[in-house]
Amino acid sequence: MHRAPCGGPQSERRHSRSRRVYARPRVRPPVKAVIPAAGLGTRFLPLTKEQPKEMLPVVDRPAIHWVVAEAVASGVTDILIVTGREKRAIEDYFDASPKWDAVRKDAPTDQAYKDLEALTSKAHFHFVRQKEPRGLGDAILQAEKHVGGEPFLVILGDTINVADPPVAKQLWDVYGKRGHPVIAVEEVRQEKISDYGIVAPGKAVDDRTFEVADLVEKPSPAEAPSRLGISGTYILTPLVFAAIRETKPGKNGEIQLTDALRLLLHREPIYAYRFAGRRYDIGTKMDWFRAHVELTLRHPDMRGAAEAFLKELVDVA
Repeated sequence: MHRAPCGGPQSERRHSRSRRVYARPRVRPPVKAVIPAAGLGTRFLPLTKEQPKEMLPVVDRPAIHWVVAEAVASGVTDILIVTGREKRAIEDYFDASPKWDAVRKDAPTDQAYKDLEALTSKAHFHFVRQKEPRGLGDAILQAEKHVGGEPFLVILGDTINVADPPVAKQLWDVYGKRGHPVIAVEEVRQEKISDYGIVAPGKAVDDRTFEVADLVEKPSPAEAPSRLGISGTYILTPLVFAAIRETKPGKNGEIQLTDALRLLLHREPIYAYRFAGRRYDIGTKMDWFRAHVELTLRHPDMRGAAEAFLKELVDVA
């Protein structure tokens, strides 16, 4: 277990988009993942007064367990979690626990705990604190030194993807062909557009992949260039760090990753990918409840009892 240092300046070679001169694509899959988990979780108060939103339970494990599991299933072996104040529970969760090891000697072990042990044996975990809640872009910037000069995976700490192959693996397959950043997108409902960064699609590469022409952070439905929302999973290159440093703070002094990616478009192309699978965004209490119910209905040991219980509720109503 290591605590990573905060990110710092790092020189990057710039590439002119107008001249179409780009970095040589790397074909080795990213072994490092960055998971931003520093948000305050104000929409969940008082639940998040003393615990991180990312530690809220979803079925039989905390939300961030699902996120880490996707990264590991996609080949990641090195995970940096960006946290903030009152987030120590996340670090403790992925650390060794002699107390619980002793207790388990005399008690049956739940499968979720076995899954956690398997998960932590497959990756190295590092933690860095975002000193102030200055937006997603600033959170990613804290990973600069840790990432080094390699492409890396980003999954938001409250985004649960259910897909086979994992969404992160799908993105890597696109990156392996294109050698430039890839963003997972999905079509969002009209009334939800202002909750998302929205992509303006450019030239299509195939049925699911297209070049990004522009990005807009949380536009009104009338101003949105499409209904393709950024869904919280990315493969990025180190060029993004220079773009983040050049991004001007927006609302509440926050530096948004979407705004930084817009600057990055002048240095290298970005691709958007309509992923195959189901995403659960633990952004509101209702979203959390929906994820909890739907994923319980997918659980092999809980599905039958959950279906019977829901049927009882419907019959009573």
